[in-house]
Amino acid sequence: MRGRRRLFRDLSFEAQPGELIWVAGPNGSGKTSLLRILCTLLVPEAGTVLWRGQSTRDLGESFCAELVYLGHAAAVKDDLSALENLRFGLALHGRRGDDNSLVAALERFGLQGSEELPARALSQGQRRRVALARLVFASTQTLWILDEPLTALDVGAVALVRECIAEHLERGGVVVLTSHQDAELGGLRTRRLQLGG
Repeated sequence: MRGRRRLFRDLSFEAQPGELIWVAGPNGSGKTSLLRILCTLLVPEAGTVLWRGQSTRDLGESFCAELVYLGHAAAVKDDLSALENLRFGLALHGRRGDDNSLVAALERFGLQGSEELPARALSQGQRRRVALARLVFASTQTLWILDEPLTALDVGAVALVRECIAEHLERGGVVVLTSHQDAELGGLRTRRLQLGG
């Protein structure tokens, strides 16, 4: 429920290792709300989210340690450089990387030469790339929850995100994402979860 409006009910699904769950539906159907419930940022009106057979609420920090959540907004600070934003984003989740590995991650996402620029000088797509560069450091976190990760990205960046997701699925990871760009998910072991009819 959001306010007095029911977004969905009787929703049940499982994600297996190596599987991508694509949450689809029109705007306002509850896609982002579902993702926020899955990563414990919202409490459902009823029901339970289980991880490895236990309630995510009961697991607390041990569940969060296995989780990467990238929301719809890029979540970068305007006054920080791309490099500082990546370092800060990793630190918030108890992860670190030396400058060489941080620069390499930004370069992988096409930001070579922009590492020291303040985020306010970057385009929307470049800001999104800064946020997505965190995925390079997320190989040990089993569950990736990504809200519209392909938004504002050009064809090359979409291919990079798809490559990171494919590598994660090959490792036995699980990805739950929303996207309006279904054609870009081809070739991945994907199950579609349709909301809003």
